[in-house]
Amino acid sequence: MSTTSTTSETSATSAASAASTFWARTAWLPDGPARDVRIGIADGRITAVTTDAPAQHGDQLLPGVVLPGFANAHSHAFHRALRGRTHADGGTFWTWRERMYALAATLTPDTYLDLARAAFAEMVLAGVTAVGEFHYLHHAPGGTSYDDPNVMAEALRTAAHDAGLRITLLDTAYLAGGIRQPLVGPQRRFGDADVDTWAARVDALRPDATLTVGAAIHSVRAVPRDAIRRIAEHAAGRPLHVHVSEQRAENDACHAAYGATPTGVLSAAGALGPRTTAVHAVHLTPEDVALLGSTGTGVCLCPSTERDLGDGLAPGAVLRDAGARLSVGSDQHVRTDLLAEAADVEMNERVARQSRGVLDPAALVELLTHGGHTTLGDPTGGRIAVGSPADLVAVRTDTPRTAGVDPAQLVLVAGSADVDTVVCGGVVRVHGGRHVLGDVGALLGAAVDAVWRGTDA
Repeated sequence: MSTTSTTSETSATSAASAASTFWARTAWLPDGPARDVRIGIADGRITAVTTDAPAQHGDQLLPGVVLPGFANAHSHAFHRALRGRTHADGGTFWTWRERMYALAATLTPDTYLDLARAAFAEMVLAGVTAVGEFHYLHHAPGGTSYDDPNVMAEALRTAAHDAGLRITLLDTAYLAGGIRQPLVGPQRRFGDADVDTWAARVDALRPDATLTVGAAIHSVRAVPRDAIRRIAEHAAGRPLHVHVSEQRAENDACHAAYGATPTGVLSAAGALGPRTTAVHAVHLTPEDVALLGSTGTGVCLCPSTERDLGDGLAPGAVLRDAGARLSVGSDQHVRTDLLAEAADVEMNERVARQSRGVLDPAALVELLTHGGHTTLGDPTGGRIAVGSPADLVAVRTDTPRTAGVDPAQLVLVAGSADVDTVVCGGVVRVHGGRHVLGDVGALLGAAVDAVWRGTDA
């Protein structure tokens, strides 16, 4: 597998180490929008934030409203190749899963790298500066280990580096094909023989300046109950993510096998807590909500996926009020628009409650930015504040969607097409709506075509 990085890397690295200053007419600070903000940056971190400050010669001017960098807290990069290819026959989550398995069977380290690089670049175009990649495509077809057992993870590392964002690699334990069922078909690519084999592979991964090594329990369907505690113990001190109650059938199977909900099983195994994030959390009992909230467990909501797959509406506001930290993710990438994901958390609440303003714009910005970065293991991220990563997203306020909006309510109307400039770690990765890698649409088209070429798609 080629891991050659783009030609822009040398200049980008130099830019990250140099001091610079950005100026915004409006910027979203920890207390909300502020006017005439100068932001000093050195070595990839924010060193100064000054309000009511006129622009000075040499400042890099940012248009519109400047928000902290967004966090995409739940991504399966290879699912990007499914966009627009799963709708013809309707069906359910479970029939969609068969299509996903067919895709998973085709990928090589090289095609995975190209697809992930393009998918991550699309995220950066949308304002994402950190991604949580829920990674379970570990092995060769049939489940045979590659010569480098982490070659697929290394493809993700290279892809994120080239696209210009930080990655929390949530290396996923996937040990069973269902509760008390063996791995079958493409699932064999996902699975390790046992917890010790999974742990040894994860321990071989090395973090770097842009990669954090985390862990994931795929679900109570794919990890036996007696293995959950051991995985949670091995992940101590790291972000730990898990799919929870996305589908009612998952709850039914868990009840039949264990006499408890997925949340109850995770709680009994000691797998909940501030470093854990439950993804989806759609079909919860009041007791589940209380457990997630009382343990300070995070919850990542993925509205576009949860609608696309017919999962249901997650009780985001109830979870927030119970004490759970909220974040958002694009999951299967039916769209890559984190602003829209954040707004849809509120819109789903309006549909469910028949009331407006359940989560105010400040709460939506929080889950889009600081909440997500914290979920990915960096509580300093997602803030325009001294000491935070120098991640800035300039969203235009003069487009057909955003013209005339109150900056304090921008998050409810803007989308990825309104993102003009993205700075990650002090480096400008998107300027004028264009990624430094060039035409991301062309990159995506070529990568997706390469994945499906020669299949029955």
